[in-house]
Amino acid sequence: MKLDARLTMFMTLVSVFLTCLLLGNLIGGKLTYVHFLGRDWVISVGEIPFPLTFILTDIINEFYGRKTARRVTLLGFAMTGLAILLVRIADLARWFPYSQMTPAAFDNVFLGATFIQIASMVAFLTAQYVDIGVFFLIKRLTGQRMLWLRATGSTAVSQLIDTVVILTIAFGPPRAWFGAGAAVPTSVLFTMITTSYIVKVLVAIGVTPIIYGLHGLIERVWHLQPLPVEDRAGDIGGSEAPPEA
Repeated sequence: MKLDARLTMFMTLVSVFLTCLLLGNLIGGKLTYVHFLGRDWVISVGEIPFPLTFILTDIINEFYGRKTARRVTLLGFAMTGLAILLVRIADLARWFPYSQMTPAAFDNVFLGATFIQIASMVAFLTAQYVDIGVFFLIKRLTGQRMLWLRATGSTAVSQLIDTVVILTIAFGPPRAWFGAGAAVPTSVLFTMITTSYIVKVLVAIGVTPIIYGLHGLIERVWHLQPLPVEDRAGDIGGSEAPPEA
């Protein structure tokens, strides 16, 4: 198979997408805060890489079609499930006395993130399909114009769903229902949801120039064109033909 520009770009986008998704799940248990307007606004550090997954979904949707974007979403969902399974298998292995990581540290870092990963899988699948659908709807109404509107608009809608679902499951009452630890107070949960969503929307707005830059770079350097709105999926690339002499 020939790794042409279209296939190489697709592999790069999917690789960064999966890295941000899995890392966001792994570090999501750490909470931080931003002091603003005289109060502390709580946010999970897992929210830092997650907005990038929606941006990358928009780029994939733009150049490879919504059908391909949905397949990438299902791939991310499956890889999150695989990560959970592999962590559980690793937990079954016996500990060597001179391991650099202690059992308590392993449990705290990896097993403690399992519930967050499950919450993320539910939120991710729901929000990504909404993001892809809204992006396509706006593109159908505006054509190839107003990239900023379909990128920011789809992210704003999908991130609201993602934020409410994942934080409610991961840190709200469901956490206690399934024995994953005590739920955070309702006021703290509301603050987390509000802060996380505001941060995601600001990030979506802030990276709009980056989206335009990446969009233009893909067109000028790799000579790839956005997929027409009437096409659900495009050829990813590659060829079985032998290279020219």
